[in-house]
Amino acid sequence: MTRRAFIAVICFFAAVCAHAQSTVRWKDVLEQSEGWYSTTAAHVVADTVLLYQRPSGGWPKDIDMTAPPADRTPPARPDATIDNGATTTQIRLLARAASGAPAAAAHTYTAAALRGIDYLLEAQYPNGGWPQFFPLRKDYSRYVTFNDDAMMNVMFLLDEVSAGDAPFTFVDEQRRDRARAAVAKGVSVILKSQVRIDGTLTAWCAQHDEITLAPRPARTFEHASLSGNESVAIVRFLMTRPPTPAIVAAVDAAVAWLRRVRLPDGRWARFYEFGTNRPIFSGRDSVVRYKLEEIEQERQEGYAWYGTWPRTLVEKMYPAWKSRLPGK
Repeated sequence: MTRRAFIAVICFFAAVCAHAQSTVRWKDVLEQSEGWYSTTAAHVVADTVLLYQRPSGGWPKDIDMTAPPADRTPPARPDATIDNGATTTQIRLLARAASGAPAAAAHTYTAAALRGIDYLLEAQYPNGGWPQFFPLRKDYSRYVTFNDDAMMNVMFLLDEVSAGDAPFTFVDEQRRDRARAAVAKGVSVILKSQVRIDGTLTAWCAQHDEITLAPRPARTFEHASLSGNESVAIVRFLMTRPPTPAIVAAVDAAVAWLRRVRLPDGRWARFYEFGTNRPIFSGRDSVVRYKLEEIEQERQEGYAWYGTWPRTLVEKMYPAWKSRLPGK
């Protein structure tokens, strides 16, 4: 092989490697090996994420942030949210990218991440809950939002921030204290909002009133109900807390409910009717139905009505947690 041919081969493989690094999909951006976050490809994505940060400190949702926006100046629209992993994903990415970036870039990334953390702290209601959007809107997004694990994504992140462990070693003590207090308030509102049916604790609705904490509906096909999905992340978080009597009672009751409502095929429904524990479904006409095939095809196929979300919690995590409790 000639020297020129050898160089061409080396360049080819370098280009292949660079392409492989640069083609990380946005939905997988937090699932890469730790070494990836120190690469140029990761820093290109982090630089792009900076372009989407809103003046409030948060980020909008449902955008592929591996691709730059058409306008490199972030719009001032009030669309920052914690829905669909927004804002928490960006903060985590920037924190991890900062650890392996040159000093100037690392400072830029951590400054943006701190603004994002400040956004989350400011968005919290006095009672401890988080709305889906902040600044607040007038629709269902103002409710305390467990839907799609929105609030729990925030609480898991702020809990890590409060500990000051990697990749959040750059967070100052004052913010860590604020994060710790925010998590404590979040736990308080979780315990207060757990639904009681005939005096018995059960699970949680996907969203709760921001004032009364009563279960609330969201979109036309998302009725107030008990959630077989969102309740899982709530219980998982509660199991990371010191096992006070209130925490233990909440976890025990939620897992007992999840066991009761498990379907014969081993799955769970997304929504269960209060009192009857019957799975409920709805189309865009907002009529509650008890059979999935009774709603329009578009909604049958366009929403996760069934899943195995609680399986690992019920079969493995909860028994292990119970075995570690004092006196067990």
